[in-house]
Amino acid sequence: MRKKILIVDDSNTVLLMEKMILGKHPFDIVVAHNGAEAVVKAAQELPDAILMDVMMPQMNGLDACLEIKRAASTAHIPIILVTTRGESANIEQGYTNGCADYVTKPINAPELIAKLQNVLAAAVAEPSVS
Repeated sequence: MRKKILIVDDSNTVLLMEKMILGKHPFDIVVAHNGAEAVVKAAQELPDAILMDVMMPQMNGLDACLEIKRAASTAHIPIILVTTRGESANIEQGYTNGCADYVTKPINAPELIAKLQNVLAAAVAEPSVS
């Protein structure tokens, strides 16, 4: 069964690169361009995982991650933050806000796919809460 991945970034170049990386794997891709749109799309689409930038207009990825994790309908969705902000304070804030993993830019394609497959496998292994 194909997995649905929501990718969130305000840069069309990064979105294109992520689509190219994910396109080599059996994923259906949904796109959002900022954190506020990501919160809405996560609730509408219920993706299997989210790849989200941190630095975005309207709502940053850290705040969007927190909002997605607070909502009962989307709290189960694993989020990988994909960002240039690799400082330990930002990474710690990401985990505090509920992200499952963290990837720094420039994106290393094998690392991104490995981390994505890991969070998808972990999500399948966890018992669902109704």
